[in-house]
Amino acid sequence: MAWLELAREALPVLMTGALYTLMFAVVSMVLGLTLGFVVALIRFAAVPLLAPLVSVYVSLMRGTPLLVQIFVIYYGLPSVGIEFQPITAGIPALTLNVAAYLSESMRGALNGVDRGQWDAALSLGLTRWQSVQCVIAPQALRLAVPSRPIA
Repeated sequence: MAWLELAREALPVLMTGALYTLMFAVVSMVLGLTLGFVVALIRFAAVPLLAPLVSVYVSLMRGTPLLVQIFVIYYGLPSVGIEFQPITAGIPALTLNVAAYLSESMRGALNGVDRGQWDAALSLGLTRWQSVQCVIAPQALRLAVPSRPIA
């Protein structure tokens, strides 16, 4: 019966950890998806000053382990005057990591849309941004989301 007592004492701690995990996952995915889309658009459009900077960001974030990134944010940034609480350090670390990976997926999906779709959108008189927003991005979204096998 000692294990029942242990389970009763541990359950609130485990539930708190599960809620924190869920919160980290949802917040970092929403913020990471938003930032990743912006980064993908910057790299896709080859914005002169920003594209090389975000390219370095993506390479740096994808080339280092997540644990190292968390340590740098939590332990390294206080040396330059930026200090975070543990939870507020975890969210930007996970968000920046997720954004780098998702931006590559989205950039690949944007590149996967046929060039003829661009030509068709531009021939309709749409601007480049309108073409991305109304024609290219919806098709790229379909390419970015993995297909589900038919059971």
